[in-house]
Amino acid sequence: MSQDAFHTHRNLLFSLAHDILGSAGDAEDVVQETWVRWHGVDRDRVDNPRACLVRIVTRLALDERDRLHHEYTGPWLPEPASGPARDPAEDVARAQTIAYGLMVVLETLSPLERAAFILHEAFGFPHTEIARILDRSPAAVRQLTHRARAHVQARRPRFGTQRAAAQAAAERFLDAALGGSIPHLMEVLAPDVTLRTDGGGRTRAALRPVTGSDRVSRLRARVAPVDAEVTVRWSTEDGPPTAAVFADGRPYAVLVAVVGEDGNRVSEVYGILNPDKLTRLTV
Repeated sequence: MSQDAFHTHRNLLFSLAHDILGSAGDAEDVVQETWVRWHGVDRDRVDNPRACLVRIVTRLALDERDRLHHEYTGPWLPEPASGPARDPAEDVARAQTIAYGLMVVLETLSPLERAAFILHEAFGFPHTEIARILDRSPAAVRQLTHRARAHVQARRPRFGTQRAAAQAAAERFLDAALGGSIPHLMEVLAPDVTLRTDGGGRTRAALRPVTGSDRVSRLRARVAPVDAEVTVRWSTEDGPPTAAVFADGRPYAVLVAVVGEDGNRVSEVYGILNPDKLTRLTV
Protein backbone atom coordinates (compact mmCIF):
# COMPACT_ATOMS: atom_id res chain seq x y z
CA MET A 1 0.00 0.00 0.00
CA SER A 2 1.46 3.34 -1.01
CA GLN A 3 2.59 5.51 1.88
CA ASP A 4 1.69 8.55 -0.24
CA ALA A 5 -2.05 7.86 -0.60
CA PHE A 6 -2.98 10.48 1.98
CA HIS A 7 -0.84 13.17 0.32
CA THR A 8 -2.12 12.19 -3.13
CA HIS A 9 -5.70 12.81 -2.06
CA ARG A 10 -5.12 15.54 0.51
CA ASN A 11 -6.63 18.34 -1.58
CA LEU A 12 -9.74 16.27 -2.23
CA LEU A 13 -10.04 15.57 1.51
CA PHE A 14 -9.67 19.24 2.39
CA SER A 15 -12.23 20.36 -0.23
CA LEU A 16 -14.72 17.74 0.94
CA ALA A 17 -14.29 18.63 4.61
CA HIS A 18 -14.56 22.33 3.76
CA ASP A 19 -17.80 21.89 1.84
CA ILE A 20 -19.35 19.87 4.67
CA LEU A 21 -18.18 22.21 7.43
CA GLY A 22 -18.11 25.60 5.71
CA SER A 23 -14.93 26.59 7.55
CA ALA A 24 -11.34 26.36 6.29
CA GLY A 25 -9.81 26.15 9.76
CA ASP A 26 -12.13 23.40 10.95
CA ALA A 27 -11.66 21.54 7.66
CA GLU A 28 -7.90 21.61 8.17
CA ASP A 29 -8.33 20.17 11.69
CA VAL A 30 -10.46 17.35 10.28
CA VAL A 31 -7.88 16.60 7.59
CA GLN A 32 -5.14 16.39 10.24
CA GLU A 33 -7.27 13.98 12.27
CA THR A 34 -7.83 11.96 9.10
CA TRP A 35 -4.06 11.67 8.77
CA VAL A 36 -3.86 10.30 12.33
CA ARG A 37 -6.67 7.80 11.70
CA TRP A 38 -5.10 6.74 8.39
CA HIS A 39 -1.91 5.78 10.18
CA GLY A 40 -3.94 3.49 12.41
CA VAL A 41 -5.50 1.63 9.47
CA ASP A 42 -4.20 -1.82 8.47
CA ARG A 43 -3.39 -0.81 4.92
CA ASP A 44 -2.84 -4.36 3.73
CA ARG A 45 -6.60 -4.81 4.13
CA VAL A 46 -7.49 -1.65 2.17
CA ASP A 47 -8.01 -2.21 -1.55
CA ASN A 48 -9.14 1.36 -2.29
CA PRO A 49 -7.18 3.99 -0.31
CA ARG A 50 -9.12 6.91 -1.80
CA ALA A 51 -12.48 5.45 -0.75
CA CYS A 52 -11.16 4.66 2.70
CA LEU A 53 -9.80 8.17 3.20
CA VAL A 54 -13.00 9.79 1.93
CA ARG A 55 -15.03 7.63 4.34
CA ILE A 56 -12.84 8.72 7.26
CA VAL A 57 -12.88 12.44 6.43
CA THR A 58 -16.63 12.51 5.74
CA ARG A 59 -17.55 10.88 9.02
CA LEU A 60 -15.12 13.06 10.96
CA ALA A 61 -16.49 16.18 9.26
CA LEU A 62 -20.08 15.22 10.07
CA ASP A 63 -19.16 14.62 13.72
CA GLU A 64 -17.28 17.93 13.90
CA ARG A 65 -20.16 19.73 12.22
CA ASP A 66 -22.57 18.42 14.85
CA ARG A 67 -20.24 19.56 17.65
CA LEU A 68 -19.68 23.02 16.18
CA HIS A 69 -23.37 23.68 15.59
CA HIS A 70 -24.27 22.46 19.06
CA GLU A 71 -21.82 24.87 20.67
CA TYR A 72 -22.54 27.84 18.38
CA THR A 73 -24.67 30.85 19.31
CA GLY A 74 -27.56 31.20 16.86
CA PRO A 75 -27.73 29.89 13.27
CA TRP A 76 -24.49 28.69 11.69
CA LEU A 77 -23.70 29.79 8.14
CA PRO A 78 -20.55 29.00 6.12
CA GLU A 79 -17.48 31.18 6.29
CA PRO A 80 -16.92 33.23 3.11
CA ALA A 81 -13.42 33.05 1.63
CA SER A 82 -11.97 35.75 -0.58
CA GLY A 83 -8.77 37.66 -1.12
CA PRO A 84 -5.11 36.58 -1.24
CA ALA A 85 -4.59 35.38 2.36
CA ARG A 86 -6.01 31.90 1.91
CA ASP A 87 -4.93 28.46 2.95
CA PRO A 88 -2.75 26.92 0.18
CA ALA A 89 -5.06 23.90 0.04
CA GLU A 90 -7.90 26.19 -1.02
CA ASP A 91 -6.01 27.39 -4.07
CA VAL A 92 -5.88 23.97 -5.72
CA ALA A 93 -8.11 23.77 -8.77
CA ARG A 94 -11.14 21.54 -8.24
CA ALA A 95 -13.14 19.68 -10.85
CA GLN A 96 -16.26 21.42 -9.58
CA THR A 97 -16.89 23.95 -6.87
CA ILE A 98 -20.04 24.57 -4.87
CA ALA A 99 -20.77 28.28 -5.13
CA TYR A 100 -20.92 30.06 -1.80
CA GLY A 101 -24.58 30.97 -2.21
CA LEU A 102 -25.44 27.30 -2.73
CA MET A 103 -23.35 26.28 0.29
CA VAL A 104 -25.47 28.65 2.36
CA VAL A 105 -28.68 27.16 0.96
CA LEU A 106 -27.43 23.67 1.84
CA GLU A 107 -27.39 24.69 5.52
CA THR A 108 -31.16 24.20 5.62
CA LEU A 109 -30.75 20.51 4.71
CA SER A 110 -30.09 17.70 7.13
CA PRO A 111 -26.39 16.84 7.60
CA LEU A 112 -26.81 13.58 5.65
CA GLU A 113 -28.63 15.32 2.78
CA ARG A 114 -25.86 17.91 2.62
CA ALA A 115 -23.11 15.27 2.66
CA ALA A 116 -24.82 13.12 0.02
CA PHE A 117 -25.36 16.13 -2.25
CA ILE A 118 -21.74 17.28 -1.93
CA LEU A 119 -20.31 13.80 -2.51
CA HIS A 120 -22.52 13.16 -5.55
CA GLU A 121 -22.93 16.57 -7.19
CA ALA A 122 -19.59 18.22 -6.46
CA PHE A 123 -17.25 15.23 -6.37
CA GLY A 124 -19.01 12.71 -8.58
CA PHE A 125 -19.20 9.77 -6.19
CA PRO A 126 -21.77 7.13 -7.25
CA HIS A 127 -24.68 6.34 -4.94
CA THR A 128 -23.29 2.90 -4.11
CA GLU A 129 -20.01 4.39 -2.86
CA ILE A 130 -21.80 7.16 -0.94
CA ALA A 131 -23.90 4.46 0.71
CA ARG A 132 -20.75 2.84 2.09
CA ILE A 133 -19.36 6.19 3.21
CA LEU A 134 -22.54 7.20 5.05
CA ASP A 135 -23.44 3.68 6.17
CA ARG A 136 -26.80 3.85 4.42
CA SER A 137 -28.45 1.81 1.67
CA PRO A 138 -28.07 2.95 -1.96
CA ALA A 139 -31.83 3.53 -2.09
CA ALA A 140 -31.66 5.78 0.99
CA VAL A 141 -28.77 7.72 -0.56
CA ARG A 142 -30.73 8.25 -3.78
CA GLN A 143 -33.56 9.73 -1.70
CA LEU A 144 -31.10 11.99 0.14
CA THR A 145 -29.56 13.31 -3.07
CA HIS A 146 -32.97 13.69 -4.75
CA ARG A 147 -34.33 15.82 -1.88
CA ALA A 148 -31.16 17.89 -1.73
CA ARG A 149 -31.08 18.44 -5.51
CA ALA A 150 -34.73 19.53 -5.56
CA HIS A 151 -34.07 21.93 -2.69
CA VAL A 152 -31.08 23.48 -4.45
CA GLN A 153 -32.72 23.69 -7.88
CA ALA A 154 -35.69 25.54 -6.42
CA ARG A 155 -33.30 28.24 -5.16
CA ARG A 156 -30.81 28.43 -8.03
CA PRO A 157 -31.59 30.69 -11.00
CA ARG A 158 -30.79 28.34 -13.90
CA PHE A 159 -31.29 30.44 -17.02
CA GLY A 160 -30.04 33.83 -18.13
CA THR A 161 -33.43 35.49 -17.77
CA GLN A 162 -33.94 33.96 -14.32
CA ARG A 163 -30.50 35.07 -13.16
CA ALA A 164 -31.04 38.62 -14.43
CA ALA A 165 -34.42 38.90 -12.72
CA ALA A 166 -33.11 37.40 -9.48
CA GLN A 167 -30.12 39.75 -9.50
CA ALA A 168 -32.35 42.78 -10.06
CA ALA A 169 -34.65 41.75 -7.20
CA ALA A 170 -31.68 41.11 -4.90
CA GLU A 171 -30.22 44.52 -5.71
CA ARG A 172 -33.55 46.21 -4.97
CA PHE A 173 -33.66 44.36 -1.65
CA LEU A 174 -30.13 45.35 -0.69
CA ASP A 175 -30.62 48.99 -1.68
CA ALA A 176 -33.73 49.15 0.53
CA ALA A 177 -32.03 47.30 3.39
CA LEU A 178 -28.96 49.54 3.35
CA GLY A 179 -31.15 52.62 3.08
CA GLY A 180 -33.14 51.54 6.13
CA SER A 181 -36.40 51.97 4.21
CA ILE A 182 -39.05 49.68 5.66
CA PRO A 183 -41.69 50.53 2.97
CA HIS A 184 -39.22 49.77 0.17
CA LEU A 185 -38.17 46.54 1.86
CA MET A 186 -41.79 45.46 2.18
CA GLU A 187 -42.22 45.92 -1.58
CA VAL A 188 -39.42 43.51 -2.48
CA LEU A 189 -39.93 40.87 0.23
CA ALA A 190 -42.32 37.94 -0.18
CA PRO A 191 -44.99 37.90 2.56
CA ASP A 192 -43.60 34.66 4.03
CA VAL A 193 -39.91 35.56 3.62
CA THR A 194 -37.48 33.91 6.06
CA LEU A 195 -34.30 35.55 7.36
CA ARG A 196 -31.41 33.62 8.94
CA THR A 197 -28.54 35.62 10.41
CA ASP A 198 -25.23 34.33 11.72
CA GLY A 199 -23.80 36.67 14.33
CA GLY A 200 -22.12 33.97 16.41
CA GLY A 201 -22.85 35.96 19.56
CA ARG A 202 -20.32 38.56 18.37
CA THR A 203 -22.71 41.16 16.96
CA ARG A 204 -26.40 41.98 16.79
CA ALA A 205 -28.26 39.21 14.98
CA ALA A 206 -31.40 37.14 15.38
CA LEU A 207 -30.78 33.91 17.29
CA ARG A 208 -33.55 32.11 15.40
CA PRO A 209 -34.97 32.33 11.87
CA VAL A 210 -37.28 35.32 11.44
CA THR A 211 -40.35 34.87 9.25
CA GLY A 212 -42.69 37.40 7.66
CA SER A 213 -41.99 40.50 5.58
CA ASP A 214 -42.90 42.92 8.36
CA ARG A 215 -40.57 41.38 10.95
CA VAL A 216 -37.75 40.84 8.46
CA SER A 217 -37.92 44.38 7.08
CA ARG A 218 -37.82 45.93 10.54
CA LEU A 219 -34.85 43.80 11.59
CA ARG A 220 -32.88 44.49 8.39
CA ALA A 221 -33.54 48.21 8.69
CA ARG A 222 -32.18 48.19 12.26
CA VAL A 223 -28.93 46.37 11.51
CA ALA A 224 -27.93 48.34 8.38
CA PRO A 225 -24.63 50.26 8.80
CA VAL A 226 -25.10 53.85 9.95
CA ASP A 227 -22.97 56.88 9.06
CA ALA A 228 -20.56 54.79 6.97
CA GLU A 229 -19.42 54.71 3.36
CA VAL A 230 -20.87 51.46 2.05
CA THR A 231 -19.37 49.39 -0.76
CA VAL A 232 -21.08 46.32 -2.22
CA ARG A 233 -19.39 43.59 -4.24
CA TRP A 234 -21.68 41.09 -5.96
CA SER A 235 -20.51 37.55 -6.62
CA THR A 236 -20.49 36.18 -10.16
CA GLU A 237 -20.67 32.54 -9.01
CA ASP A 238 -23.49 30.17 -9.81
CA GLY A 239 -26.30 30.14 -7.28
CA PRO A 240 -28.48 32.75 -5.55
CA PRO A 241 -27.32 36.39 -5.75
CA THR A 242 -24.64 36.98 -3.12
CA ALA A 243 -23.21 40.30 -1.97
CA ALA A 244 -20.27 41.21 0.24
CA VAL A 245 -20.96 44.47 2.06
CA PHE A 246 -18.17 46.72 3.34
CA ALA A 247 -18.58 49.72 5.65
CA ASP A 248 -15.75 52.26 5.51
CA GLY A 249 -13.63 49.62 3.75
CA ARG A 250 -14.13 46.96 6.42
CA PRO A 251 -16.12 43.74 5.98
CA TYR A 252 -19.60 44.23 7.37
CA ALA A 253 -21.72 41.33 6.11
CA VAL A 254 -22.30 38.79 3.37
CA LEU A 255 -25.89 38.50 2.20
CA VAL A 256 -27.45 35.76 0.10
CA ALA A 257 -30.89 36.53 -1.36
CA VAL A 258 -33.04 33.71 -2.71
CA VAL A 259 -35.73 35.02 -5.06
CA GLY A 260 -39.10 33.29 -5.25
CA GLU A 261 -40.71 31.70 -8.29
CA ASP A 262 -42.24 35.00 -9.39
CA GLY A 263 -38.72 36.35 -9.94
CA ASN A 264 -39.58 39.68 -8.30
CA ARG A 265 -39.58 39.13 -4.55
CA VAL A 266 -37.02 37.77 -2.15
CA SER A 267 -38.25 34.65 -0.33
CA GLU A 268 -35.17 33.79 1.76
CA VAL A 269 -32.33 35.90 3.13
CA TYR A 270 -29.13 34.63 4.72
CA GLY A 271 -26.85 37.13 6.46
CA ILE A 272 -23.35 36.39 7.73
CA LEU A 273 -22.53 39.09 10.28
CA ASN A 274 -20.07 37.31 12.59
CA PRO A 275 -16.87 39.38 12.22
CA ASP A 276 -14.74 36.29 12.88
CA LYS A 277 -16.09 34.79 9.64
CA LEU A 278 -15.49 37.90 7.54
CA THR A 279 -11.76 38.41 8.09
CA ARG A 280 -10.79 36.98 4.69
CA LEU A 281 -12.97 39.35 2.70
CA THR A 282 -11.32 42.15 0.76
CA VAL A 283 -12.92 45.00 -1.15
